[in-house]
Amino acid sequence: MQDKEGNMATANERIPVLVTPQEKETIAKMARDAHMSMGEFLRRAASSFRPSEDEQVLERMIDQMLKTTARASTAVDEALSFVDASNRRIATMESRQAH
Repeated sequence: MQDKEGNMATANERIPVLVTPQEKETIAKMARDAHMSMGEFLRRAASSFRPSEDEQVLERMIDQMLKTTARASTAVDEALSFVDASNRRIATMESRQAH
């Protein structure tokens, strides 16, 4: 990070964050995989987090899911109607053969 003058800022503030042992190991592994310290990894993750963008992405995903679900529901209803009509035709043909 840089300060207001464009110089490299020195990190000298702490933010204590409690995590579970599993969360700590996950963060440590992700940091190792990215070839950076956990502190640098968390700083970068925090600086790139944009809740409003994340919410917009989720809203678009939910909207798409609802549209897809509605189309699937309509397709299922149409298939069930077709099967019902087919069953009625078969029943009619069977009753004609019985007579």
